[in-house]
Amino acid sequence: MSARTYPDPVVATFGSTDPDAPLVVLLHGRGSSERDIISLAAQLPRGVAYVAVRAPIAEGAGYAWFANRGVGRPVAASLESTMAWFEDWLDSAAPVGRPVILAGFSGGAAFAGGLILRDPSRFHGAAILYGTLPFDAGVPVNAGRLAHLPVFVAQGDQDQIIPAELLAHTWDYLLSESGAPTVAHRDPGGHGMSGEVVSALGDWIVHRLDFISRRGVPAAGPRSNVTWACLAGRQLPPRRGTRPDVSWTIPQQQLSDNAPADLQEWLAKTIEALPGVSVEPSHISVPGARAFVLDKSTAGAEAFLVPSAGEFAHLHPPHDGSLHLVLPADLAADVVTKGWGRMHPWAGSRLAAGFVMIFGPRDENELAFVEGIVATSHAVAAGDRGAVK
Repeated sequence: MSARTYPDPVVATFGSTDPDAPLVVLLHGRGSSERDIISLAAQLPRGVAYVAVRAPIAEGAGYAWFANRGVGRPVAASLESTMAWFEDWLDSAAPVGRPVILAGFSGGAAFAGGLILRDPSRFHGAAILYGTLPFDAGVPVNAGRLAHLPVFVAQGDQDQIIPAELLAHTWDYLLSESGAPTVAHRDPGGHGMSGEVVSALGDWIVHRLDFISRRGVPAAGPRSNVTWACLAGRQLPPRRGTRPDVSWTIPQQQLSDNAPADLQEWLAKTIEALPGVSVEPSHISVPGARAFVLDKSTAGAEAFLVPSAGEFAHLHPPHDGSLHLVLPADLAADVVTKGWGRMHPWAGSRLAAGFVMIFGPRDENELAFVEGIVATSHAVAAGDRGAVK
């Protein structure tokens, strides 16, 4: 079934009628209508264009995003056909350059997930609400696939609609391997949005759109042929083993596979020895975190964790041992793809797009690479443009 066999979309709109206003596309699941989900827009930020859209299946046998009507388990051909239809519609509704955020609930979440995994650079954010990504349906789910694409995910602990294993897989992939800066919410309820989640979603949309308007954004998606000027061999290899556990709430902390205390101290001394660096308590992190501060710089604010203080990196307390620092977009994407760190949940919304956690080094071999990553962040913050070539 080709995209062209679908009839015209059924839509409902709310909010701004400015054709250049940011567009939030609301995608609902079975058992609800466009009017049902467009009512959500009345609780979300003003100054935004909202549209709820659906494609009736070509056979005329009712409505579903996927011809097989599976909950979160679309077959590849069904998903491919409907996504192609949607992309045709989107190209006319929102030409490239107009910010577009997807917000999918239940079955609509699987469809939104398919769209961002298929072409992450086309979108500026996505909310995956009480649903699952369409695993095993022909879309890429490789490491770093959603680097620099902010995601909001919400799930209910008592959800009886979406299979538990799919919810867990979605949660784990978004918060780790995908590379997406992900804001996550859990509530004790079931398959429905609580007022707290709606409020948090609105707040996330506000901060993301404000960031886009004021600071610009790097294209989302994986990178290739990334070069590190401050690493031996100029390449960052994949980090061995599984990715450590990291808290999904703020503050972001490394919870497992932590660096030995002696390596943490060696790393701190190495960073302090970099040109123009001093150490003081962090201006943004948890108590006990050590900030590395530059006394002077020609770089812009996007190169710092705390621009007003010159804090370009900080090392978390010994029970954690990870670092936060800022990297250029391509390098940050390489870090999360290769498993050396995780984007901060607020990267690209409240914080710099390259705001990334670097996992603590477990041995001397890893220490050398982490030192090189920090040296890169320092060089960029100091204004050395050669550090990103």
